[in-house]
Amino acid sequence: MLKSELLLNLHQKLTIQNYSQQTIKSYISAVRIFINYIVDKKIDNVDEKVIQNYLFMCKDEKSYSLSSMKQTYSALRFLYIQALKKPFPQNINFYFRSEERLPEVLSTEEVNRIFSKVNNIKHKAILMTIYSAGLRISELLNLKVREIDFDRNTIRISSAKGKKDRLVMLSQRLVPVLKKYLEQYQPIEYLIEGQKGGIYSPSSVRQIFIKAVSKAGINKKVTVHTLRHSFATHLLDRGTDIRYIQELLGHKKLETTQIYTHISKKSILEIKSPLDTI
Repeated sequence: MLKSELLLNLHQKLTIQNYSQQTIKSYISAVRIFINYIVDKKIDNVDEKVIQNYLFMCKDEKSYSLSSMKQTYSALRFLYIQALKKPFPQNINFYFRSEERLPEVLSTEEVNRIFSKVNNIKHKAILMTIYSAGLRISELLNLKVREIDFDRNTIRISSAKGKKDRLVMLSQRLVPVLKKYLEQYQPIEYLIEGQKGGIYSPSSVRQIFIKAVSKAGINKKVTVHTLRHSFATHLLDRGTDIRYIQELLGHKKLETTQIYTHISKKSILEIKSPLDTI
């Protein structure tokens, strides 16, 4: 099978099975890189040793992150089982050990400092919307104007990760910012649009955040996603039930949300150091 035919077949299978556009794009990219790696072999003749060597190279030489390794592995499994109709080798039916790293979070004071350094109303609307509703970048960029309900004070997140819709709160502090932004920019379809319309660039969102963090004099190693982590942690600090936070974040498993219990000030400050009892 030709490379182009294989990738087309893979794309069709993923589309038919209702995978998200982002997952389709990621799987196609991962398979294309793998095919280039085995350029001197036919895909049908690739055995488990070749696959294991490739995965080892991804981790050892290319230093793939845990999520990248999982995605590459899943893409290869889908390729063999769904596109090639071949059983995936049992000897490389791997379990990936999670990296137990706590996410970096910002304090409420630091979040306020970041917002105070953003003068452009569009840029302010972007960062405040992400933090106030705990959104992923992709969720913000796919958010439609009609999904902001000023009457009910809700935001509808449609077709989010895992193909799940959810409702989140519309912050009252965000309302005047959004209304001013909408009046000034008048986006047609998406809440945040590029200069020529359509979906805004994720790299532009990252640049806006990095610039604001620098102006705020914050030296923590943070990304836009840190605003989402901070949203969840600050809710937990204020005593919000973790199951509500799970719903707001759109997490499928409670275990995913429970990581914030390890960094919440509320849970930490309730424990006294033995030094305080001496």
